[in-house]
Amino acid sequence: MTYSSDDIDRYILSHIDAEPDVLKTVFRETALYTTNPRMMSGHLQGRLLKMLVELTGARRVIELGTFSGYSALAMAEGLPEDGTVTTIEINDEMEDFIRKQLATASYGRKINLMIGNALEILPTLSGQYDLAYIDADKRLYRQYFELLLPHMHSGSLVLADNTLWDGKVLIPNPPASDRQTVSIKDFNDFVANDSRFETVILPLRDGLTLIRVI
Repeated sequence: MTYSSDDIDRYILSHIDAEPDVLKTVFRETALYTTNPRMMSGHLQGRLLKMLVELTGARRVIELGTFSGYSALAMAEGLPEDGTVTTIEINDEMEDFIRKQLATASYGRKINLMIGNALEILPTLSGQYDLAYIDADKRLYRQYFELLLPHMHSGSLVLADNTLWDGKVLIPNPPASDRQTVSIKDFNDFVANDSRFETVILPLRDGLTLIRVI
């Protein structure tokens, strides 16, 4: 007997921590009212994000690409009482929707939503972060990462989503017009070959890279 990936996904989701009711609501509303709900982290990745926040003992988290707020809430759930998530979303049309989702959870108060271009906002921020999550414009991953580095310390963890990019990273020479694939490949090569980082790519959904700053 053979089993489909959907069968395996159902098995996994039935054998991990349950998705909180708050996040079930965010998931449902995102599916109903946004045009690209597949961009959302979802149950499995959300539980992983929460656990990574807890395992690293993070107190200050920064996220690039809020979308509907699911991942920000998942990470805020794992923070201590004095922890904060700063999350940056470029699409100002999403602001009201995001704030509505953040208000549904008690730990939503730990989240500081900033609307604007991360390339412009990052240089204005101060202090250091324990964990960063990059899930924004794939064409700009390298730029985001280099702007984040001054805010990261030894032992900080940077997470980058969608780093397998539907398998397109296997294309030897993607056309220059496919800027997303070209940029993701460049980012992957850069972090893999820099001795300042320890890097692991998890084949979770569309690829999640864990980068530990040495």
